[in-house]
Amino acid sequence: MTIKVGDKVPDATLMHMTESGPAPITTQELFGGKKVALFAVPGAFTPTCSAQHLPGFVDHADAMKGKGVDTVACVSVNDAFVMAAWGEDRGVGDKVLMLADGNLDLTAKLGLELDGSKFGLGQRSQRYSMIVDNGVVTNLNIEGPGQFELSKAEVIVDQLG
Repeated sequence: MTIKVGDKVPDATLMHMTESGPAPITTQELFGGKKVALFAVPGAFTPTCSAQHLPGFVDHADAMKGKGVDTVACVSVNDAFVMAAWGEDRGVGDKVLMLADGNLDLTAKLGLELDGSKFGLGQRSQRYSMIVDNGVVTNLNIEGPGQFELSKAEVIVDQLG
């Protein structure tokens, strides 16, 4: 079942890169008591993700934070090393928290898997964005296959009011 507006984000553990290496972060730690703009991409370093999706959130992170967002986060079914390298390559700095869901722990629980096997990608995440307030989804924007309109950073900025 796919998550929907009004649902609580399920318990899951993601990974992120710290100064001392990869470290876990739970959804409770990520979302508890905070407003988070989360977006997911099918894969780090892929064309639309690298050229448009991630850069849009980097460019609009300050506007989101100005509208009450505590954290802007990107999640992909990659490992923490790849996510850190991608963030460095794209000049993310501290604007976007780069999260790895290498085992589909969160993606599967959200019901937002994407089978990229025919492209040699295996199981991935659908492209989406959401606003989560204290663990509850308040806005959810899921893209159709091959689409990139609903999950853009500008949509999140507009949804924040």
